[in-house]
Amino acid sequence: MQRIKFIIKQFLHEPLWFKILISTTLIISITFSSSFFADNDYYQSFAKLAAALFFCAYGIKFWRNFKIAILFFAFSIICIYLSIMLLI
Repeated sequence: MQRIKFIIKQFLHEPLWFKILISTTLIISITFSSSFFADNDYYQSFAKLAAALFFCAYGIKFWRNFKIAILFFAFSIICIYLSIMLLI
């Protein structure tokens, strides 16, 4: 529980543009990957691109911790790959 409180406290100290970016991409990713949009590949692809942007933003934020940054960038690349594969 203390870990979750720390993460929330850390998030509240971020700049406003970062909070908006992270919140928006997370909401878009969850919304467009829901079962309501499951029939349309364009929405699914858009959801994966939003997730890629989410992971890339956190990868840039954690650039000092090389292993975590590489992990976030790898997730971002996987999301972009999956997004492209949905459209092909």
